[in-house]
Amino acid sequence: MALAPSVSSADPFAPGAAASPVDAPELRVFVMALFFIFGGLTSLNDVIIPKLKDLFTLNYMQAMLVQSAFFAAYFAISIPGAALVKRIGYMRGAVVGLVAMTAGCLLFIPASASATFGVFLAALFVLASGITIVQVVTNPLISLLGPAPTAPSRLTFAQAFNSLGTTIFPYVGSILILGGLAKVDAKSLTGAALSAYRVAETRTVVHAYLGVAVALMAVAGVIWLNRDRLKGERHDNGSLLNSLGLLRRPRFAFGAVCIFLYVGAEVAIGSMIVNYLKQVHVLGLDERTAGTLIPLYWGGALVGRFVGSAVLRRVNPGKVLAGCALGALALILISANSVGVVAGYSLLAIGLMNSIMFPTIFSLACAGLGSRAAEGSGVICVAIVGGAVIPPLTGQLADMSGSLAIALALPALCYVVIASFGVFASRTAGRP
Repeated sequence: MALAPSVSSADPFAPGAAASPVDAPELRVFVMALFFIFGGLTSLNDVIIPKLKDLFTLNYMQAMLVQSAFFAAYFAISIPGAALVKRIGYMRGAVVGLVAMTAGCLLFIPASASATFGVFLAALFVLASGITIVQVVTNPLISLLGPAPTAPSRLTFAQAFNSLGTTIFPYVGSILILGGLAKVDAKSLTGAALSAYRVAETRTVVHAYLGVAVALMAVAGVIWLNRDRLKGERHDNGSLLNSLGLLRRPRFAFGAVCIFLYVGAEVAIGSMIVNYLKQVHVLGLDERTAGTLIPLYWGGALVGRFVGSAVLRRVNPGKVLAGCALGALALILISANSVGVVAGYSLLAIGLMNSIMFPTIFSLACAGLGSRAAEGSGVICVAIVGGAVIPPLTGQLADMSGSLAIALALPALCYVVIASFGVFASRTAGRP
């Protein structure tokens, strides 16, 4: 199942040529590093949400706007990002994305100085714009770096490094960002005192992202020095307006919908973890301790992706996807209808079920795109905007019902649809 341009020994990117892998081990290392970086930065939102919720006295829906600002970038930037990658190539496209990510990190400085929630959202949008471009590059590129039949397994293995980032970053972020949360109720402050408090408390956020900015520029420099390592790169020259024509393919269209729902469900649950575990009838934890448990959610995805990369070589990917989606649904039902340790850890265990979903949906949806791989990746990345839509809707459901458990009904519905896609894909193997 090829996701990237078909290749031959004479011209590894020639459209329509026989599929064979590109032998570039150093590029595999570069791609794994990028997966690690953008995965970690995405998961830091789960730490920032409770911080900003307290500082700006937000309700659940308003707090989830952090995810809306972040994932809206996928809707706005994915197609233009694919056009950029087609024009300047994978390696240079990655550099542009990393520079944009650095700019987003640096924007946290004026965000903190202004103590304005809207400026934080703007910084997150710019950061996510860079991540979007990097992701448009990495998804098809990792599929190119090996035999086509093992593309789902290889992409799942690469996504494991994404999960490694999502496991490490929230733990460190919880200590650095939530650990410094002052024992002051922002609701008791007004005017200049409130602004000063917000500036002081968001400095920890600024320091964390400044460290990330330095690392991003170092990686961008290394990639720029190796910008010509991928030889003979070619892409389909059709208009990107025609990219939407890919949605006429039933499997691709269904897969794009499932990417929307999967990302939305995964992000909504991750964003709820701290507040969910703080509830007295669940674990009754303080904010920092609850934050340090976020890595269990993302760590489950890490373990599942390493295991899944092996399982997907032997078991029909559609069946594996359906099984994992039904497993996530079962864990939601257990968590929502129990208390204490069972309620808390069954929610965290959903990360294990999520593990193979994104790479498997992507692989099944994009099978056979050949030289239109960059376009397909761009369209699929647009669907990641589900992370901007499902979380605030989940937050609104929590506000309306007064229950985070009831709000889990929306992610549960998402997993039902994903399970259906798994069954559909397993029965339509070989069709577009």
